Amino acid sequence: MNYFLQGFSLIQTKGLKRFVFIPLTVNLILFAVALYALFGQIDGAIIWLVGLIPDWLGWLKTALNYIIWPLAVISVLLVFALIFGTLANWIAAPFNGLLAEKVEKHLTGQDLGDTGVLDVLKDVPRTLGREFSKLTYYLPRAIGFLLLFFILPVIGQVLWFLFSAWMMAVQYCDYPFDNHKVSFKDMRRTLNQSRANCFSFGFGVSIFSMIPIVNFLVMPVAICGATAMWVDNLKPKLHGEI
Repeated sequence: MNYFLQGFSLIQTKGLKRFVFIPLTVNLILFAVALYALFGQIDGAIIWLVGLIPDWLGWLKTALNYIIWPLAVISVLLVFALIFGTLANWIAAPFNGLLAEKVEKHLTGQDLGDTGVLDVLKDVPRTLGREFSKLTYYLPRAIGFLLLFFILPVIGQVLWFLFSAWMMAVQYCDYPFDNHKVSFKDMRRTLNQSRANCFSFGFGVSIFSMIPIVNFLVMPVAICGATAMWVDNLKPKLHGEI
């Protein structure tokens, strides 16, 4: 959790702020537009659905208005988190990798070499391919845990939160791994060797993602925090130093 919180300090570091700007802007624009569009459709959909009920069942219409709204909001948030969270990371992936690279240079003093705009553009196919690997890892598991979310009261919700925390760690810790051309399989193996740190980091990301306004900062903060964890803990584990 401390590594995630460290990200709030790192995004304010002189020399890093301009690299925070693009992931932050992508997050703000995409999430704001998505939320506006999704919630803008809820009201019309509910009116249409309730309109299908005969007028003589007026009491049922009133009851459904109170029942459907909370269910609709929950459903929208689930769809929003799944689709637009993934989309935001796809769009910002090359810039997220660049931010992770600059944070690592700030923390270690070592330059990875790929610093120009052309280098970022050159890496777009590889970074998008990496995001696709994460997506194929995520979707089958997400479907299974989502079914448990609805089938098992309390236990299903706890399992979903644990899964989400793990995926947050996979998503954001992967950027420094990818910068060093470490395979997705080796990255997952290294994270498995540091599960406590990864789950704790993921808990922080998940909790702050639920806080309005603050959640817009989560992407760059999590990238910075994950890179700090890579430097201190994950990179030495990958190379067998600890």
